[in-house]
Amino acid sequence: MVKSRKPDRAFLAGCVAAALMAGAIDAHAEGVLAGLRHHVTLASTIPDNGDLNPYAVFVAPATVGKLHQGDVLVDNFNNQSNLQGTGGTIVDYNPSTHALTLFAKLPQTLPQCPGGIGLSTAMAVLKSGWVIVGSTPSRDGTTATKGPGCMLVFDANGELATVWSGSHINDPWGNMAVVDNGASATLFVSMSGYDVPGPSTIDPATGVPVVVNKATVLRIQLAIPTSGPPKVTSQTVVANGLAERADKDVFLIGPTGLALIGSTLYVSDAIQNRIVAIPDALSRTGSAGTGATVAKDGQLQRALALCATPDGHILATNGKNGEVVEFDPVSGKQLAAQWIDSNQAQSPPGNGDLFGLAMAPDGSGFYYVEDDVNMLAKATP
Repeated sequence: MVKSRKPDRAFLAGCVAAALMAGAIDAHAEGVLAGLRHHVTLASTIPDNGDLNPYAVFVAPATVGKLHQGDVLVDNFNNQSNLQGTGGTIVDYNPSTHALTLFAKLPQTLPQCPGGIGLSTAMAVLKSGWVIVGSTPSRDGTTATKGPGCMLVFDANGELATVWSGSHINDPWGNMAVVDNGASATLFVSMSGYDVPGPSTIDPATGVPVVVNKATVLRIQLAIPTSGPPKVTSQTVVANGLAERADKDVFLIGPTGLALIGSTLYVSDAIQNRIVAIPDALSRTGSAGTGATVAKDGQLQRALALCATPDGHILATNGKNGEVVEFDPVSGKQLAAQWIDSNQAQSPPGNGDLFGLAMAPDGSGFYYVEDDVNMLAKATP
């Protein structure tokens, strides 16, 4: 068991930092889920071009350009034909006005991004206003035609500023963990595309597409100049050998959720149905392999997005049902599970509907997306 500690306010960004500073969620023994009883639909995530399948959720930490502090950004993985790996839009929901606007839009084909555009769950917004999002692209909606993709950097007005690609970037997939110090930042993002074949390549022993144990978690160090986009100063693989495979229904299954508490990075290993810990993630110079298991099975049902709570717990969305699970990464105890998508059209209810997850800045619950209805929602007291 890998020991952890309470989140450090000086280091965290994204889903936990704002809630920590607000101090509005009570750090009681039952955890966060016990105090959240309502689920409010906020807005459709479908922009004018008809893009579908909302994936990433991230709350803007500052007011810069078109962004207002507290805005909720959501990207879309599918185009209007509902082909996976072809969506190219980011929408912006303003909680004060309840308005949803288009933040950024890209064509499906972009020469700088190998394979094209399909915006994934890997998205982050920096205090300086830069928006960084991963592309896991496909030409036909399956991994049979997928490309390695890239990382795209937008300015605070939604204009594409630069693109990162290379051997360490192969289908950026999971929600990013971020440390944002203003003039510099550290990103963690999982890469789940190495040598993954199409969904028709079946393992005869299991009857499902073959599993490839080559997924990684990449740490990207950034320098953020006063003018111009962030610059990559180093890239380090901090985890490797994680499971990944194609899937005809959900495109790709691999490590999806990332949450940083102190210096320990927690990663959802979806195929193995577990959460693993990567120690010394901020400072390590090499890979920790597949890490140490801290939670497995039980109420976890293909854990996807992860989010750290103010009291040092972790929330995980389930891919195989509509529940979010709260667990203590120190003890490994699963504390609670709550249905946040109970759509009876799926079996079990909510199966395949949940992806992104982010704490509200004022600590009043968390934001999530439901891809069955293309909606942004919020869990509240």
